[in-house]
Amino acid sequence: MKILPVSALILVFGTVLPAQWLKDKTRGIPRTPDGKPNLTAPAPRTPDGKPDLTGIWEFPVDAAIGNITMRNIGGLKPEEIQPWARALVQQRGENLSSKDNPRFQCLPEGPGYVTDGGMRRIVQTPAMILMLNEDLTFRQIFTDGRALESDPNPAWMGYSVGHWDGDTLVVESNGYNARTWILDGYPHTEHLRITERYRRTDLGHLEVSVAFADPSIYARPLTVAITGRFVADTELLESVCNETEDNGQQHWIGKLSDTKKTSVHLPAETLAKSVGVYKGQYIGGLAPSK
Repeated sequence: MKILPVSALILVFGTVLPAQWLKDKTRGIPRTPDGKPNLTAPAPRTPDGKPDLTGIWEFPVDAAIGNITMRNIGGLKPEEIQPWARALVQQRGENLSSKDNPRFQCLPEGPGYVTDGGMRRIVQTPAMILMLNEDLTFRQIFTDGRALESDPNPAWMGYSVGHWDGDTLVVESNGYNARTWILDGYPHTEHLRITERYRRTDLGHLEVSVAFADPSIYARPLTVAITGRFVADTELLESVCNETEDNGQQHWIGKLSDTKKTSVHLPAETLAKSVGVYKGQYIGGLAPSK
């Protein structure tokens, strides 16, 4: 066996690993005359004519349900939620939707991942579609014609099957354990079922609509619509929550009501003198019913 000098090994790994392909050009996509990805070009298709969803997609954080309240979750009213669930949402909102959040406990987000912001890679094959996440979790969406299990063993990321309705991928999922959230602090049971619809309108945009149905808690499905943006010429990086012993959670103190004690109100004319425009929105809790 030929042994390479240590200096040669250091040279090889020292030049390859730090790059991590972050500046590697995405191959086989349409580009504008200046070399940039042509995000308005037609969506690519697979050999069988289906839209090809393969690629890295970024979903904006402000669409990640972190700012959803009872007013805009598909028109769902507080009285359409079981009282114990309303109380739990209120409690989690008072705790700034953080202390009990599975994400901040370094646990898989489960169904909440579906509408979460950030980046994920979609890999499409004839019999299966994979969704790979930055936190090293993944989903398998079987498109080989199988049906959902009628009595699944509850799992963090659930079980998914998909089929094509024209150019729209329809995904049905069930089998989630009840330890995770949907949306921002909203609970679910093991009866949760999710329906997702994915439509790639062009090279650069992926329209996603999601319906969370859990009749044991909600009178009707909670619906959300988000749009993903195709990300080219880069690579997906891992993000591990508990990679270090001190992730800062022991320093999270206070409650939502504490902000009212220290809030400062400034007149609009004073704010107008500041550079830029700043917008905020209430996070968590229940909006009053109309």
